[in-house]
Amino acid sequence: MPAVENAKILIMSTNGFEQSELTGPKQQLADAGATVHVATPDGEAITGWDGGDWGDTVEADLKISDVTVDDYIALVLPGGQINPDILRTDETAVQLVRDFVAGNKIVAAICHAPWLLIEAGVVEGCEMTAYPSIRTDLRNAGANVVDSQVAISNGIITSRNPDDIDAFVAKILEEVKEGEHQRNVAAQ
Repeated sequence: MPAVENAKILIMSTNGFEQSELTGPKQQLADAGATVHVATPDGEAITGWDGGDWGDTVEADLKISDVTVDDYIALVLPGGQINPDILRTDETAVQLVRDFVAGNKIVAAICHAPWLLIEAGVVEGCEMTAYPSIRTDLRNAGANVVDSQVAISNGIITSRNPDDIDAFVAKILEEVKEGEHQRNVAAQ
């Protein structure tokens, strides 16, 4: 069973991320002992969205195009409306999501971030949750949508909103302790 202290976790984001959905998991995962890196489209710092206005700036560790999937056990995708809407039009970001899923890595998306999972074509047949306004998008892409704090299917973890962050991070940590996920090949 892998230790959290040996885990490297990547957060992928751009400007307009929901402040708490990036900073909360980043801090909690680091507090649990994981090494957490932030990848952005240009490798530069990004600014969050917090309560109807621009929030704090978060430093980046690397560019999305410089990520090596095998270096990480998990990918975390924070939501907000702006961030995942921009990233789902970025083919490098979308391909990175596909590569994490294909590599049997843990992929965790909260709030509006499942838009990236839809764009990557990895939701069909999966049980998922999300912010209410994108649940129809998930259904249309073939996901089985539930309304719960956390849903997990084949190593893909989803949550609804900032109120679910503690449960979201707890599920990520549980999966990290189990190791790379053995996916149901028939479901893909």
